[in-house]
Amino acid sequence: MKVLISGATGLIGTELIHQLREAGHTPLSLTRKPNPGPDQVYYNPKQGELDASIMEEVDAVVNLAGATTGRIPWTKSYMQEIIDSRIQTTQLLVQAINQAKNPPKVLISGSASGFYGDRADEALDEDSGKGTGFLSDLASQWEEEANKANSRVVLARTTMVMSKKLGALGRLLPLIKLGIGGPLGSGKQWWAWITVEDEARAIIHLINSPTANGPFNLTAPEPATCAQIVKELGRQLNRPTFLRVPTWALKLFIGVAAEELLLCSQKMTADKLLETGFKFKHPTLGGAVEYVVS
Repeated sequence: MKVLISGATGLIGTELIHQLREAGHTPLSLTRKPNPGPDQVYYNPKQGELDASIMEEVDAVVNLAGATTGRIPWTKSYMQEIIDSRIQTTQLLVQAINQAKNPPKVLISGSASGFYGDRADEALDEDSGKGTGFLSDLASQWEEEANKANSRVVLARTTMVMSKKLGALGRLLPLIKLGIGGPLGSGKQWWAWITVEDEARAIIHLINSPTANGPFNLTAPEPATCAQIVKELGRQLNRPTFLRVPTWALKLFIGVAAEELLLCSQKMTADKLLETGFKFKHPTLGGAVEYVVS
């Protein structure tokens, strides 16, 4: 296959390109560099610039572009950047797909667990419906734009991605290694998670699953709370994890991002993905943490 990828230099995009090449496919990276290199395609979402003819050449498009939500604090201007970076890129890709006489067979478009909002202990499958909050509104709009494509559309509702390159655990893991980490807030909130290897494997699997349509929770089948994840990290690193970070401190120093990213509870299920025949390489929390800290 030839696969066009936005957000190719990010954590997921880098792993996806690696796995595609290992499998003998040709990944093409969208880049804002005016003079793209081999296997790169120039685009500029802010200016609406993309040679739509590229869509005649590729079998699939994977849309992973978006300003990181991990940059703290979320100022008003940065929250707008988070929105624009996702919506403008998606609109540009969809426009190019719809102009093609022979469009790509599938668009795998990024979305997020934030779609569901804070849902306490509710088990969340793809039919659970939209929640409330900034990230929920963003994910809903993001998905709405992707669904305008004249191709099969898969909406990849991605959650916390665990990686040897730290990823979502980038600020927490060093504290645990020093023995000064602990649960955030009550620690009872559900943190859906997946390893970056399984994330990329799931994307490739969904490209190759012709009946796969609509939203898919890209999350491991074993749910875990914040406290359970922190405890398992501490156990495998042989470090204590007693220093709980109080909710008030998170809200004071991180603001709305604390409520949207760290304190909200999303107990997502992987049933729909499993029903397509996908097999996780790291289905359990213990195995995933061992992968991360190895």
